[in-house]
Amino acid sequence: MSTTDRHHRNETRIVADPDLPTILIIREFDAPPERVFRAYTDPDLVVQWLGPRRLTMRIDQYDARSGGSYRYVHRDDDGTEYGFHGVFHEVRPNERIVQTFTYEGFPDGVSLETAVFEDLGGRTRVTGKSLMDSIEARDSMLKSGMDHGVREGYERLDELLGGQQSSSADRHTERGSRSW
Repeated sequence: MSTTDRHHRNETRIVADPDLPTILIIREFDAPPERVFRAYTDPDLVVQWLGPRRLTMRIDQYDARSGGSYRYVHRDDDGTEYGFHGVFHEVRPNERIVQTFTYEGFPDGVSLETAVFEDLGGRTRVTGKSLMDSIEARDSMLKSGMDHGVREGYERLDELLGGQQSSSADRHTERGSRSW
């Protein structure tokens, strides 16, 4: 397989339906669903990939089970912090996660997010769907630069799943890292 084929196959697609307040994020990973799911639910792994490279991440709470909750903070080099929190409504191992998502800088903008993990025979397609209160809220999220953070985060997840932690991993974690 050529580098071009791999890049294209693992491209992150972000789709906003013009008539619905939703964002779809679709991405394939070269790892089985169990490993990808674990990277989504194990806080020691989440902190190594979620978000853009330029931000450090601190996890205050991350209880990835049905009824659990989470809170984490991304911090910029200038000290600016961006807090996020939510509740895990359904966590079905290796299949599905349903959670709320709130950016604390805009506390009225709660979205409902669903991630589905599809087995592609040793590979995994993750389809995430975010449902917002309005098309305006969706458009505001899209204008925030979230696409850059999602794409970089998924590049970091590729590196983690491939066993090559990003060169700046230590800078971006405030939890210990465990091996697979």
